[in-house]
Amino acid sequence: MIVLFLNQLAVQPALSQGKRIESQFRIARLKYSGGGDWYNDPSAEVNLLTYAKQYAGIDADPKYEFTEISNDNFTAYPFIFMTGHGNVLFSDYEARRLRMYLENGGFLYIDDDYGMDKAVRREMKKVFPEYEFVELPYTYGLYSCLFKFPNGVPKTHEHDNKPPQGFGIMHEGRLVVYYTYESNPSDGWADASVHDNPPEKREEALRFGTNIIVWSLTQ
Repeated sequence: MIVLFLNQLAVQPALSQGKRIESQFRIARLKYSGGGDWYNDPSAEVNLLTYAKQYAGIDADPKYEFTEISNDNFTAYPFIFMTGHGNVLFSDYEARRLRMYLENGGFLYIDDDYGMDKAVRREMKKVFPEYEFVELPYTYGLYSCLFKFPNGVPKTHEHDNKPPQGFGIMHEGRLVVYYTYESNPSDGWADASVHDNPPEKREEALRFGTNIIVWSLTQ
């Protein structure tokens, strides 16, 4: 049912070949201040979008592109992806603009590639001071909307030998920020040669990423 629904949203393939069209689904990597390596593994989104196009029927545009919250084109992206190691810093203006984007239908996925947790929680408090990250239960729809993950977030990459967790910020009943910790599925999206993940781990990570996309589009 989900695939059929997404196909209804998609542009006909004959119209999209060789030409980008505005309705194609796109992901933008968030470039942020603070010194963290926001740019690592640029193949991740390309591979994920290619997979989602093939297995979920999403008319995606599998290209790597990035944006900043202050850019004019920031609000044009339905899905913003944020990752890296270490520090993150939002200005007051960026915090206000990110909040506006999320309140008006945007979606932010954050994947801690190691060492981001303290900074992510601190900076998202600037965006939504009244909300806390809440761990999502295994029964939450994101974990079963297309591929089944009965134990929640998969463990793609080991960090500190802690269980993987998925946290959310909800606004008016909608998941606007999803944050994976001690899981690192985006490592599994990158080209196979980058992290040397076994094929089954990469497949699991790509399936999980596709669920995130599907949930962002259909909730």
